[in-house]
Amino acid sequence: MPTSETGPAQPDSLPPPAGAAESAGVGAGAARRSAARASIDRKRQPSGDEARGRAMRAAISVIAEKGTAALRMSDIAERAGMSTGHILYHFGKKDRLLLEVLAWSQADLWDRFQRAVDQAASPGEKLDLFVRFYLPRHQGDERYALWTQVLAQRHDEAGRRVLTELLDGWDERLEAILHEGRDLGEFADVDLPEFTVRAVAMLSGLSEDVMFGRSRWRHASPHAFALAALERELRPTAQG
Repeated sequence: MPTSETGPAQPDSLPPPAGAAESAGVGAGAARRSAARASIDRKRQPSGDEARGRAMRAAISVIAEKGTAALRMSDIAERAGMSTGHILYHFGKKDRLLLEVLAWSQADLWDRFQRAVDQAASPGEKLDLFVRFYLPRHQGDERYALWTQVLAQRHDEAGRRVLTELLDGWDERLEAILHEGRDLGEFADVDLPEFTVRAVAMLSGLSEDVMFGRSRWRHASPHAFALAALERELRPTAQG
């Protein structure tokens, strides 16, 4: 993101419009389910986590750089230092590529988020991490660019289910953090679903600003702006 602030576990980047099921504010199970469902029609076994991760990271980079129209599997293979056959082994059909890569990207991001949240001392710190991981790091952020590419595509019912779960994953994580903060008296007793909708809508708008390169954020921090806005609403009345 375009700020000098750095957190305890800097995200590789984040997602866009929209959307924890554990006490820390994270649903690792939901991430695993989403990643699994995105592996649609796959009957092959990966050759290893390292090789698959390398292929996925290469795909994210190439998709962000070239978009989908000009994307070739050979481009991903070259970027990953693998054969085209090896890339096909991991992705199968090209028309499922975007969902495959997005599901992997989100599972990886949420794993990083979970590890960071596990070290957080309070719901307030977890909220800070949520904002940090949600917003793109900078204009052209590859993970956010991937989301933009995926959402621009037409999807069948199975694809829409995958996307819905991935988007809902952000809502679930935020609601869990808010619930914990409310129970501990650190946050005000807000309507969690309604607050979550407004919060992720604001974060999505800020994310689009960052990706577009709006001048208003050249000398200001979107992260600080968003966190301050959320904290104002969540401040308990007795402390306000």
